[in-house]
Amino acid sequence: MKYIVTHSAPDMDAITSVWLLRKFLGGWDKAEAKFVPAGDRLLPLPQGQGHEYAIEKKGRDEYIHVDTGLGPLDHHQTSSDKVCGASLTFDFVKKGLIENEPSINDEKLEALQRMVGYVVGVDHFKEVFRPDPLADYQDFSVVNILDGLKLERPNQDNYYVDFISECLDALLHDFENRIWAEREIKNIGIVFKTKWGKALGISTINDSVVKLAQLMGYEMVVRQDPRKNYVRIKAKPDAPGRRGVDLTLAYEKLKKMDPQATWFLHVSKKMLLNGTPKNPKMRPTKLKLNDIIEVLKTI
Repeated sequence: MKYIVTHSAPDMDAITSVWLLRKFLGGWDKAEAKFVPAGDRLLPLPQGQGHEYAIEKKGRDEYIHVDTGLGPLDHHQTSSDKVCGASLTFDFVKKGLIENEPSINDEKLEALQRMVGYVVGVDHFKEVFRPDPLADYQDFSVVNILDGLKLERPNQDNYYVDFISECLDALLHDFENRIWAEREIKNIGIVFKTKWGKALGISTINDSVVKLAQLMGYEMVVRQDPRKNYVRIKAKPDAPGRRGVDLTLAYEKLKKMDPQATWFLHVSKKMLLNGTPKNPKMRPTKLKLNDIIEVLKTI
């Protein structure tokens, strides 16, 4: 049997460490989690701190201690705020990933690095340095979900690990998608000017570029799906005291240019759609991305 040992009432550091081992260390996907009082361990402390000491054996069983017990994958023997159990565990599994899974892509490795970086920050209470640390939106995080689970279902350590591990699976996909979107915006995005400010046009199947580009400061984003020609145009919401983009004129012009296509203008006047998986009856436009950009430049 294989066992991953961590501390009771596991925090994000401990759970992320267990998740990394189960997901990325070959043969450990079905390892059983065991919980000990913080700082304790089930086996004697190994003689060294290198990765070769991370897997400990007792008879036919194998054990890995994470975030407890002062072994190679515990960080409580150092005062550094740059490491935690999850970062040590990621370094441990990353070497095997690169060597044994040549198909693993840069986006996944970078996504994992960013996720682990977040956990390091949380483990050292760096939330206090965030902008607006008391804002309610800060509480909509996987860390606060874990805190709530402990109140809702006390003393259910395996449940916390399983639930948050599913969240981490989903977050990994989201981080990969974001990194892909960042690279596409940089490499194939078309920046153009409108009377409201800079805008971005892009042909990609990745719809995440729309939200990300707006977060990057673009007043308007137009994405065309190269497979189906569907078009999505989205503008920033109005800022307090400032009226922003109105896509009504673009809607009227595009309807005249391609009357056979289905165009939908949202009531906010901030979103103009042509085709969507939510409505298969909508007909995509025959216009090219550059044609649509030229219209948006003139409204």
